[in-house]
Parts: sequence; C-alpha cells; structure tokens
Amino acid sequence: MLKLIKFSSATLLLLIVIILINTLTHNPSRDDNLKKIVINFDEVRAINNLSDSIKFKTISGQNRSQESLEEFESFIQWLKKSYQLVAANTSLQRLNDTLLFKWEGSNLNLKPILVTGHYDVVPVIPGTEESWDEPPYSGKVDSEYVWGRGALDDKSGVIGILEAVTHLIESGFKPVRTIYLSFGHDEEIGGVNGAAEVAKYLAEEGIQLEWSLDEGSFLLEGFIPGVDKYVAAINVAEKGSVTLQVVGKATGGHSSMPTRSSAVGHLSKALVALDENRMPGGLEGLSLAMFDEISKHMPFVYKMAFANRWIFGGIVDSYLSRVPATNAMLRTTTAPTMLSASVKTNVLPIEAIALVNFRIHPQNSVEDVFTHVRGLVENENVEVRALSYAGRPASQVSSWESEGYKVIESSVKEIFGDVIVAPGLMIAGSDTRHYGKVADNSYRFNPFPLSNKELAGFHGTNEKIRKKDFLDGIRAYIRIIEKGSST
Repeated sequence: MLKLIKFSSATLLLLIVIILINTLTHNPSRDDNLKKIVINFDEVRAINNLSDSIKFKTISGQNRSQESLEEFESFIQWLKKSYQLVAANTSLQRLNDTLLFKWEGSNLNLKPILVTGHYDVVPVIPGTEESWDEPPYSGKVDSEYVWGRGALDDKSGVIGILEAVTHLIESGFKPVRTIYLSFGHDEEIGGVNGAAEVAKYLAEEGIQLEWSLDEGSFLLEGFIPGVDKYVAAINVAEKGSVTLQVVGKATGGHSSMPTRSSAVGHLSKALVALDENRMPGGLEGLSLAMFDEISKHMPFVYKMAFANRWIFGGIVDSYLSRVPATNAMLRTTTAPTMLSASVKTNVLPIEAIALVNFRIHPQNSVEDVFTHVRGLVENENVEVRALSYAGRPASQVSSWESEGYKVIESSVKEIFGDVIVAPGLMIAGSDTRHYGKVADNSYRFNPFPLSNKELAGFHGTNEKIRKKDFLDGIRAYIRIIEKGSST
C-alpha cells in the first residue's frame, strides 16, 4: 500500500510538473526586428471623403429602382472625381457597377495581388430611422466619429484603400508587383454581378493572383475574456451556407377535433432533436491554430487549459461551445429561422415547415449537413427537403504560412504595435467566395480597431467608426500595399 501511495504521489507530481512546464512555455513568439512606424498623410481629406461617400444611398436590394441606379452612378462619378490621381495612374475596367483598377507593376513575371472592398450597403430597417443618434446617410463628423450606413461595412474599406493608394502615388512609390483594386457594388446580395464578374474577367485574361485581401474581421477589443490586447484575426477561410426545409406531416382536419399526432408536434420534436444534437466539431485545424495563438496571451488558468489540451481538452471544447461567437468557430452551426404551418387558426395543418440555416465549417460539406439532418430527424412523419438552390460550400483554407499572410501580419504590427495576430474563420460571407477562385491564397481582414460598442452598429442602428481608428486603418492599408507589391 505504501508503495502504491508513493507511486501515485510521484505520478501526480510529475503530472503537475509537465502541466506547469507546458503552461510556462506557452508564450507568443517575439520579433524584435518589427518596430512601429509613423506614416503621415492627408487625414482631413480622408475623413471628408469617407463622410461624403456615406451620403450616397448605394443600397443593395434584389430589385434596383431607377433612383437606386442613379445613386450608384453618382457614387461612381464622385469616386472618379475624388480620386483623380488613382485614375490617372491605373487602368479601369468597369464590370456592371463594380470597378476594377489595375496599377501595373514593373515586374510582370510576378503574380498580381488584389485588394478589395464593396461600396454597397444594407438598408436601414424601416421605422428605425428615429433611433439613430445621427441620420443614417448624413455622414456626420463629430469630434470622435464618422456616422452613417457604410462607416463599417464597407465604405471605410473602399475609401481606406483609395486613400492608401493616393498617398503611395503622391510619395512616388512604384509597385514591383501589379496591384488590382476591386470595389464591388452588390456584395450584400451575393456579388453575382460584381465580384463574380471580376473573377470571371481575370480568369478569361489568364490572371492568377498571388493573394487577395477583402473585408473580414477587424482588430477586435474586449472579445476574449482576460485578453486586453487587440486581436487581429486574419480570416483565412469563410463558412459556407445551406438552408433546409424540415417538414412535419400529418392528416390535418378541424381544430375542434385534434388528433394526438400533429404536423406541428412532429416538427417540434424534430427541431428539438436538431437543437440537442449539434453537428460534431471541436478545437482542431484552423480553429486550433487561432485559439492556440490567442491563448498564449490569456491569464494563467486559461493558458494552462489550452497548453495542456491532452488533459483539459474536453473542458476547453465545452467552454468554447457555450459561447455563440466561439462555438461558431468550432463547428457547422444550426439555426431554425422561419416557421409556417396552418393557413387558419382552426385548421390543423397537413404540413408544418421550418427553414433551418446551417453555416458550414470548412471541415464539413453540404452533403455532410444533409446526412446529419436526415439521419437525425427523418422518418414517416418528418421529411427533409432541399430548397431550390444547392447551398454554398465552405471556402478552401488559405495558408497562414504564406508570404501574403506575413505581409498583412507584419504590417498590422508595425502600425498598431503589440497586438495579437492569428488566423481566423469568417462566419459570415464575403465577395472572396468569388475572388478566391483566381487567387492562390485569400484573406479577409479590415485593419480598423473595433470595440463591442461599435460592433453593435454593424448592419444595425448607429453604425459609425472612430476617426482615429479609420485613419490608423489607412496606415495599415498603406503598409500592406507597399510591402505586398514590393517583392
């Protein structure tokens, strides 16, 4: 017995030592060669141009009115006039209302790069206009913010890129590698007539991009518990999407004589089953790479758990799965969004239908989702149907070891200093679903700092961007384009 106690104690001590060593060595790498740099440019012009751009109601809708067409055309003409230096030093290809600028480099043997954004915006929800502190299309500039629809998504990106290129031209910079700039007009409705046409045009011209940079995550503040630094998640992939109909079926009849078996009841049980049996996922691949880097900056207890996943992995996965934002990084998500059943209050429906939206993780396919749902809920009373469209698979995962990724990473650190840079997964969609078809690697990142307070305005009320953050983002774009096109 004494030997067993000694052996157990020694084993426990060894375990503790291993855990401590793993934790204490789970630290971020240092690059002492990277120093913060200062870039001066015309800040007043940049703020004014962002403000003016917001005043154009370039609202994406499925059916564009004559008024809408005029707003888009007015914006394009304003852009050409406001950025004459860009226009004079590039060639322009217009694909519907999407603009593709080409800034030719001196070495045509190098694959080009693409930096892109979109200038269309989502509508303001009717009836909520009075809830805005400033009118949504005013472009109001106060002592701290620029206000209005598009301030975050994504006119700040478009204007930021154009200001960056203008500054480089004014500074006499000449690119070695050719740079394309694409500004989409229909990203908010899928990019079919914009980015898709750009990708088609580049493919027909035989142009394969070294890498592309589109909108995506920001430099996020206060999103990871215990981490007080900005987290710059450079999204190297984006989720796909598919929506399925889950249909409960029954005989129907009059509500005064309800049967024990109803379409609504069958559907309800199916939805509960989907809710309680999420698609498998966990901390692996891209998700593991992201959290492995971020966890190096966490407080000791969190760092210990991530550094010793061989023993705490279940606890870590369980914790991340409980938080919607981090859960979405780990798996394909399930979201019932719309319900329909009877046409009248006293009629038992023959069919009760739920639309369930799945955001597909790169580890899964559209077919994986069908297989999961059908295996879980389909029976003689429940049918799973596809909608008329097949869905969209997740993107390919781009390399976070490539030169393009390193250019973005180092540029962000040179401008913002001690920030956490990690590969990330975009849980929404972007125009890169199209651009990625002609790029070796595709990245999704807006180099603007953003707090929870500002994030609430994204597609919502009181969209705004802090002036200082917008200007620093322009500095990051300058560095990204300068470095990315120099070699």
